[in-house]
Amino acid sequence: MKQALSWKRRAAPGLLDPLAGRAGRSPALGALTSHWPEYLMEAAGLGLFMVSACLFVVLLEHPASPLRLALHDDGLRRALVGVAMGATAVAIIYSPWGKQSGAHLNPAVTLAFLSLGRIAPWDAAFYVLAQFAGAVAGMGVAALLLGVPLLAHPAVNFVATLPGAAGTGIAFAAEFAISAGLMALVLAFSNTRRINRYTGLAAGALIALYITVEAPLSGMSMNPARSFGSALWAQMGQALWIYFTAPPLGMLLAAVIYRASHGGGAVQLQGGGQRS
Repeated sequence: MKQALSWKRRAAPGLLDPLAGRAGRSPALGALTSHWPEYLMEAAGLGLFMVSACLFVVLLEHPASPLRLALHDDGLRRALVGVAMGATAVAIIYSPWGKQSGAHLNPAVTLAFLSLGRIAPWDAAFYVLAQFAGAVAGMGVAALLLGVPLLAHPAVNFVATLPGAAGTGIAFAAEFAISAGLMALVLAFSNTRRINRYTGLAAGALIALYITVEAPLSGMSMNPARSFGSALWAQMGQALWIYFTAPPLGMLLAAVIYRASHGGGAVQLQGGGQRS
């Protein structure tokens, strides 16, 4: 694990430095005993993202909020939420915990990295479990801090991601497209030496743009765990299939295209080494 972390410090910070991890024991036990701190960091990172989402949506969308009363334009409020959530993502990605875990914060990201050989299978499994647990726990923390009545108001609705007026087909297509776009950006930046340090900033900027422009179509999730955490608290699971399928498929497609365009084989960051 020390060797893996030293490789991470030489690579681009944040978002795309997954763990490898075979510790000479049974794969599951070896991964769990060696990398449990990183799993907890993944859970905490997505939990903090959920708390931030709840806080800013309440501030900007709840009818009793002074900001909501002062800002009448829906697009402006959505843009402010986008900036806040993009900044939250950047802060988590570049935090010490984000750098150590790789700040996937998203099962779709983890599965794409698994397909590229940049995370071991058991690490990927525990990452995904941690991400789902973190999303649910983060919503619980937000409920304690803000109160269930505020989060349950229809204007907030536990920050649930739901298809827009255009319907489920458009929502699926939009989630697929934005997820593929994010993964394509991440792979392009993280594997280009002169700009790989800006991967997290670019991802945060794209998240802000997506929330501003795409949210009316699908709620802008790109993240099965994030959508599950909200849906569980809101007791609204009817559209979860979109957020469980479109983001992983979009990111996997981006990974397949990236692998094919770079001659196949496992992908590694510029300046780093491949993990085994």
